[in-house]
Amino acid sequence: MKKYTVILDLIFYMGLPFVIWTYGRESLGDYWAMLLSTAPGFVYTITNFVRDRQFNITGIFILVSLLVGTVVDILSGTAERMLWNQVFVGVAFSGVFLVSMLIKKPLTLYFAMDVAYLQGYPRENNRVLFFRKELFQWFQLLTLIFVVRGITLALLKSWLLNKHGVDAYGSMLIYLRVTSWVFGGVMIVGYIFIGNEITKVASKLTIPEKELEVVSEST
Repeated sequence: MKKYTVILDLIFYMGLPFVIWTYGRESLGDYWAMLLSTAPGFVYTITNFVRDRQFNITGIFILVSLLVGTVVDILSGTAERMLWNQVFVGVAFSGVFLVSMLIKKPLTLYFAMDVAYLQGYPRENNRVLFFRKELFQWFQLLTLIFVVRGITLALLKSWLLNKHGVDAYGSMLIYLRVTSWVFGGVMIVGYIFIGNEITKVASKLTIPEKELEVVSEST
């Protein structure tokens, strides 16, 4: 299933929304065509949420952001207002990531804890390890990348909206998805780097096998 993730993302986040918007706009109107175009992504995300059983901080964050976005879309009333509200919501969620940095509770650290827990590592052990200074600074930096991503997407959407109005929606689906993938790649590299740093720090905190044998022989 995972090897088809990129294809499925293309279909549900870009392909189907683009088709619904392009061919449903004339008969449904801008607002309803745009609102309906968000349905495939909503259903796809919820399906992944339930399938992967992401009932943790990461899953809750995804679900809350999805529900907030959907409610805002429904209450917008017009297509243009919907797009502007999406810009504001994107900035607001960037603010959430920024606040988590300022209070020294970076969300990316908790996301990493969830992944480690699913791999069988106790949360308390991860908490102690991840909050060590040499690792904590990298989680702060990764969280900053999330902030920059949200602001960049919001600025790109607002620029397209100011320049072309609602007619830019089809282009937005493509440009914003590609931009998201670029930032997604950076984030993956960031998590891989942090994972390597975690391994290094954890190995220093673990008693080497030879020292463990000496300790056991002396007891």
